[in-house]
Order: sequence, then structure tokens, then C-alpha cells
Amino acid sequence: MAPGAGLPAALARSFFGRDPREVAPDLLGKLLVRSDGDGPPRAGRIVEVEAYCGGADPGSHAYRGMTARNRTMFGPAGGLYVYFTYGMHWCANVVCGDEGEGVAVLLRALAPVAGVEAMFAARPRARRETDLCSGPAKLCQSFGLDGTFDGADLVAADRGVWVGDDGTAPPDEPFQTTRIGLSAGADHPWRWCVPGDPHVSGPARRRGTAAST
Repeated sequence: MAPGAGLPAALARSFFGRDPREVAPDLLGKLLVRSDGDGPPRAGRIVEVEAYCGGADPGSHAYRGMTARNRTMFGPAGGLYVYFTYGMHWCANVVCGDEGEGVAVLLRALAPVAGVEAMFAARPRARRETDLCSGPAKLCQSFGLDGTFDGADLVAADRGVWVGDDGTAPPDEPFQTTRIGLSAGADHPWRWCVPGDPHVSGPARRRGTAAST
């Protein structure tokens, strides 16, 4: 199913065709949508992201060039790069920049907006709504995203997945930190989130919330 029936239209390719450090904070507030035509669509508001900057970034999969695994990162802006990690999890990234550049934004967390029942069915161990998409692997599980979605064109709503804009603006002052779980490139402050949002991954200090609250 393509955008329509009250769902926001997919973002234009020009939105993604920029430096990932510009795209990442602009993605906050946008909607990731999956509509497979079998039941109501699933949608989640993007509340946490990380930028990865190709050959200039030792924390990036593309740092040493193109491989069979990261090929999608070097494709057109607006592609979906889905990779397998730790032998058990899928993670989803939005390809940015120019074709051949190998830069992307990791989708780290979403706030569920629609299709919550389907998300709970996909993540039966989740007990609260804040458990559904509060991390890159969790959001892929909740949306049923796996390797078959690698290379999907988000601009064309290919495979029923796209990023849309319902008019919600990014925060004026997103909370910015270093990225999570890296050794190489760990000092780059290329992670952004909606301050204090309970769906953001990690402890309170990682959400821009005082630890005592």
C-alpha cells in the first residue's frame, strides 16, 4: 500500500540527499510507516537517531569502502539500509548524501502512533508501549523489518515502507550526545533525540532527562 487513506506522503529524495548530520535532527518528529495491506498500517514517530559519515567516520560500516553487506549505503538517497548484528538483531538506516558516498542515519527509537496491537504481536515480550520501539533492534522487530527490506526505496514507498511528514516539527533544541555502543568513532556527537521522550533508548541521562526524575 502506498501513502494515502490519511497517511502522510513520503518525503522527497532531496530531503535525504544531504549530509547525514543535517538529515538526522530533521528526521525527529517524522513518521516511519509500514503498510503491507494486511491489516492496519504501523506508524511510529522518530524520536532518536544517529548519523554515520562513511569514509570519514571509523564508526561507520562504510568506513573501509563498499562490501556486499553495506552496498545499500552507497546507493541513492532515500534507500533503506537494513543490516544484521550480533547474530540476532536487525537495524534500519536511512541512506543520505550523494550516491556512492556511503552515509546514512540509524533509526534508534520511535514513539508508536498507529498499529500498536501489531507491534505487540511482533514483540510478545514487550509489556509496555515504551518497550516496543525504544532501540534500533526493537523498532525493527515491531515493524517486521528484516533483510528482505534492505534496499527498499523509502521515497517510492517500496515494499510498503516510507518516512512521512504529518506536520510535526523537530524540536527546536534536540538533545545531542555521542553515539551509543561504539568503540571507534565514539567521540563524535552525532546522536540526537527528542528531549525527555520516554520512548528514547537508554537511561534518563541519554534521554535528556535528569536522572532524579
